[in-house]
Amino acid sequence: MKIVFMGTPDFAVPTLEALTKEHQVICVYCQAPKEAGRGHKVIKSPVQTWAESHNIEVRTPKSLRSAEEQAKFAALNADISVVAAYGLILPKAVIEAFPLGCLNVHGSLLPRWRGAAPIQRSIEAGDKQTGITIMQVVEALDAGAMYKKGTINIEANTTGGTLHDDMAALGAKLITEVLADLPNITPQTQDESLVTYAAKIDKSEAKIDFSQPAEVLERKIRAFNPYPGCYFEYEGERFKILLAQVSDKQGQAGEIIASNGLCIACGTQSLTVLQIQRQGKKAMHTQELLRGFEFKIGTIL
Repeated sequence: MKIVFMGTPDFAVPTLEALTKEHQVICVYCQAPKEAGRGHKVIKSPVQTWAESHNIEVRTPKSLRSAEEQAKFAALNADISVVAAYGLILPKAVIEAFPLGCLNVHGSLLPRWRGAAPIQRSIEAGDKQTGITIMQVVEALDAGAMYKKGTINIEANTTGGTLHDDMAALGAKLITEVLADLPNITPQTQDESLVTYAAKIDKSEAKIDFSQPAEVLERKIRAFNPYPGCYFEYEGERFKILLAQVSDKQGQAGEIIASNGLCIACGTQSLTVLQIQRQGKKAMHTQELLRGFEFKIGTIL
């Protein structure tokens, strides 16, 4: 099968790699390289880097809305397009360019968690399961018919990072299975009454509000690990909490109630910080940090 692949971040690389083993990926679309750092060094996306290293043509248009870009897309004469975290809106002309349509590898069990951040929001909400849905791309956000689902359990130690990697691997597996059996699959319509939305993560959400319940914050800390990372500020310095445990200790919201082990009150419960990252430093176990740093008991964060 001749495929046009559309994806940008790490999440999409396993899917691209799996497709190249069984099909002909004739072109890859991803978001344009970005400049970073003081030297404005151009950084290519993981998908672009992988595709170029395997001699696959890469295109990085800033938009697909122009007639010229749409004509270039259609001229590829592929059988199907596969999308995995591309990051650009696909116009109708692109969606309908190929005989077998356009399939998307989406990181949730649709119709739950349509939108930009399904992996993080599923952990944050306390879901026990999530997974991958292979779906048809339509103009409405993540609303297309579903071809296949695969589930993943969300455990007590699941983080955004570990779930991301598991989901990426599952997505690669499911899309190859769908393409192998495509003529025999009857897509299922989504139940609109069950729709929830996974809003894009705003960096302002990462600052910890210790007036929230401890169990809510513990899930959020795992969901936002590694990106963007939940943090608090202490004496003008930022500290990211990477893992924490709910404790029954009580105190005023945001109060440091134990520095030997770093326990921070959230009203009727508290958070014992297990892994932490000091600003500009590497991540470490909290006890390692406390061997050379002290948090003053009674301080309100």
